[in-house]
Amino acid sequence: MIRIILLLLLIIIGYFALRGILKKPTGDLKKYIRIIGFSAIGGIVLFLTLTGKLNALFALVAVIIAYIFRLIPILLHYFPHLHRLWMHYTAQQQGQAHQAASKGGMAIDEAYEILGLKPGASEQDIIAAHRKLILKNHPDRGGSDYLAAKINLAKQILLKK
Repeated sequence: MIRIILLLLLIIIGYFALRGILKKPTGDLKKYIRIIGFSAIGGIVLFLTLTGKLNALFALVAVIIAYIFRLIPILLHYFPHLHRLWMHYTAQQQGQAHQAASKGGMAIDEAYEILGLKPGASEQDIIAAHRKLILKNHPDRGGSDYLAAKINLAKQILLKK
């Protein structure tokens, strides 16, 4: 009898939680899905605790850990391939960021603003400002690909003008 009451209580709570989430803006959806997920896990653990079946959860965790340890040699065998795929993916993302910055176009006054210069700056000033900013924002030193592409584009625009 207690199991049925607990199950009905969980269903009712889940129904009202889902109904409340559907009324929220879509931008907060990830946050609410995370809350519901953790609440569901907590509800399952509470249900298993109250019904005396918590040992089944521990057995499931032990089986998952055992399979993870069995999968480690297989994952290590395929790691070079996975690493190569990851490097290809990151290179592709960097290329897209550079293309986005170069396709976007940039006004001359925006280029001066990015480099922190006043209009009419000399070529040496442009090169020095570019060097200073790119050293701070280069992706190899923890900077952003997007910012580095914008800084490079600003230099190109000002030197070609």
